[in-house]
Amino acid sequence: MYSLGVLTRRSIIIMISLSRHYRILRLVGVGRGTLMEMRNGGPSMVDVEGKSGFGGGVEDVYGEDRATEDQLVTPWTVSVASGYTLLRDPHHNKGLAFTEKERDAHYLRGLLPPAVFTQELQEKRLMHNLRQYEVPLHRYMSLMDLQERNERLFYKLLMENVEELLPVVYTPTVGEACQKYGSIFRRPQGLYISLKEKGKILEVLKNWPEKTVQVIVVTDGERILGLGDLGCQGMGIPVGKLSLYTALGGVRPSACLPITIDVGTNNEQLLKDEFYIGLRHKRATGQEYAELLDEFMCAVKQNYGEKVLVQFEDFANHNAFELLARYRSTHLVFNDDIQGTASVVLAGVIAALKLVGGSLADHTFLFLGAGEAGTGIAELIALEMSKQTKAPLEETRKKIWLVDSKGLIVSSRRESLQHFKKPWAHEHEPVKGLLGAVKAIKPTVLIGSSGVGKTFTKEVVEAMASLNKKPLILALSNPTSQSECTAEEAYTWSEGRAIFASGSPFDPVEYNGKVFVPGQANNAYIFPGFGLGLIISGAIRVHDDMLLAASEALAAQTTQENFDKALIYPPFSNIRKISAHIAAKVAAKAYELGLASRLPRPKDLVKYAESCMYSPIYRSYR
Repeated sequence: MYSLGVLTRRSIIIMISLSRHYRILRLVGVGRGTLMEMRNGGPSMVDVEGKSGFGGGVEDVYGEDRATEDQLVTPWTVSVASGYTLLRDPHHNKGLAFTEKERDAHYLRGLLPPAVFTQELQEKRLMHNLRQYEVPLHRYMSLMDLQERNERLFYKLLMENVEELLPVVYTPTVGEACQKYGSIFRRPQGLYISLKEKGKILEVLKNWPEKTVQVIVVTDGERILGLGDLGCQGMGIPVGKLSLYTALGGVRPSACLPITIDVGTNNEQLLKDEFYIGLRHKRATGQEYAELLDEFMCAVKQNYGEKVLVQFEDFANHNAFELLARYRSTHLVFNDDIQGTASVVLAGVIAALKLVGGSLADHTFLFLGAGEAGTGIAELIALEMSKQTKAPLEETRKKIWLVDSKGLIVSSRRESLQHFKKPWAHEHEPVKGLLGAVKAIKPTVLIGSSGVGKTFTKEVVEAMASLNKKPLILALSNPTSQSECTAEEAYTWSEGRAIFASGSPFDPVEYNGKVFVPGQANNAYIFPGFGLGLIISGAIRVHDDMLLAASEALAAQTTQENFDKALIYPPFSNIRKISAHIAAKVAAKAYELGLASRLPRPKDLVKYAESCMYSPIYRSYR
């Protein structure tokens, strides 16, 4: 039908369908800037005339036709979303869901089997295939493959089957994926910034193809879940978190950027692993580390602007607190381990009050673990208590006690404590061990954030049950192997009286003829909606009051039906609705505090949040 003539390497003729009209594009030696301009919505037609030269075509600008095999050439391509290229573009590929009309218009005839599937049928087939895998890591790898070939179908699958697939793309399976990341690595899914890029981080950021980035999740891999230092292989965490930003919070995939900062690793096993993908030396610390992070934060702001959200993820305690303190007044930053965990736990505690009775100030809290998660949760609970009672923060902190590896944190230990533990050093005689602390403090709420499994022993749980009619026990450490106790242990040892939630999922437990459904204090309840709220309001900074607003919004979504099952969190099946309400409350607080830049303020923030959410439904193509 069309006579295209002879195509050479430097004369590419592209047929572009514009409604029913066809125009011919001849791209001759088009540079990167022009191609990027076309890709990003710039001029759609380029007509660059070439000169006669080698091979009867255009001038051999790059010397490819004359080059021998050992000479360097410049690899360049022109990508057009049609035909074979379209099927390999994850943003636009629909697989067997391309209609008959689309197959004709986009040169797909013969490249696909003749059957035409709906997106729903594709989803059904994929879920059937996923359920055949007995090993969770194999499910994870299959889902990552899907994300790399058909983005919309991946998010449709995740959104429609969130309760089943969340443990696969997030904790606990993502932990195993990070441990084996070097072995299962296939193609990069984010940016890797190492010490090799020091001095040119801005250039590295410009290599990322998407220019309208709104959320960055960054890790240095030093404290991945409860698994320790996994170095460069921690990339699985930012990738997993951002897939949840889209699936649960509705943030566009193109607006999300996962980043791993590689400064080395102190994990000897990884350093000796021939398949390790990161720098093979001990971690950089001190000034060298600080300078790299400072360059990174400045480059992010310069490249993406004031309103890009940077979420710190799985940094070690000593760096996590310092980075949050250093940049929270100059950048839009959020630490999910400190602030996100705190917000979701506070929400669970507020909701649990309807089951255990009393106000927040009526309860005494005991933490096992005084790291970034433990102290972050403790501080937010104290802030909410102060807000409710109008008491000074210093007073409300006295209702909260922490146990670390050396025992109960008390004032006699103050001089030897790290700075973030000092506010929790109260007057009390020294107590060794968690069981002794439970007996001495007599808490009504026991919270585990130690990262050490099996630490809520039978004696500890029985002691809590002897002190309280309905003890609230939160075993938050991830993954499942590091949980302070299992759901079955909590219910059995408390004779079915415990109100229990955990960081990783547990199956329902039957005890004395009654089925208990354990809740999951999962950060995924908070950070997707929290981030969406910051985006829709154009917030320029994160304030603690926004975290309190997010907690209250989540707690309000727990229904009486949930309480009847002793659940303190709503089911994940409603997560998009939950995220919209959290986003609305966070945005409202941003406007109230004068930190929002998107004006005028929408009248109905919940509806506005829902209208801004990404939809994974296939689009029809011309």
